[in-house]
Amino acid sequence: MKRDIHQDQPRIEINPDHLPAQKTVILLHGRGSTARAVAPLAIELQVGDVKFIIPQAAKNRWYPETAFGPLEANEPDLSSALALISDLIAEIEADGIPPEKIFLGGFSQGACLAAEYAVRHPGRYGGFFIFSGALIGPPGAPRDDQGKFEGTPVFIGGSDVDPWVDHDLMVGAAKVFEDMGAKVDFRTYPGMGHTVNQHELRAVREMVSNS
Repeated sequence: MKRDIHQDQPRIEINPDHLPAQKTVILLHGRGSTARAVAPLAIELQVGDVKFIIPQAAKNRWYPETAFGPLEANEPDLSSALALISDLIAEIEADGIPPEKIFLGGFSQGACLAAEYAVRHPGRYGGFFIFSGALIGPPGAPRDDQGKFEGTPVFIGGSDVDPWVDHDLMVGAAKVFEDMGAKVDFRTYPGMGHTVNQHELRAVREMVSNS
């Protein structure tokens, strides 16, 4: 399998108000979805001078196995996905957008990928948003995440009965971000399905608007 499986895939760019972008959001779709399918979410998150970049995953998934199993089972796809995000951020910075105006997030598998990228590359960003996701790797496995987020806002939202992402994993992800110096907004929605609700969207719009 090619190590750069995701690098040659298409992407969607959205700037609904056609204004010069002062901020950029990278939005990651979930397993079995597409960039096109998640594009309406970018419209709902739009708050003005913001450009959205929505990359497409090869085979409509960022990695083949569960996010919460052995890391090696998801290679080389996982490393390719993480490298793609690094490439996108470098491209955005080259266009004149500083890290503190760059946002990264997603839903489900895309949320897990965003969370994992963040803790592997800590620093001061505009913010991260994790819709029904958690960190990648076996639950309880020791991590060696180092560095500080310097107050970067992080939104984590999900259900207490999510069939795909155990609530305890979201709690654990929130703690890792807090321990690394992020400003975490963690919200649990009792009985909600595996989805994104309007409260979550509003919280992320406020994050992007205020950063």
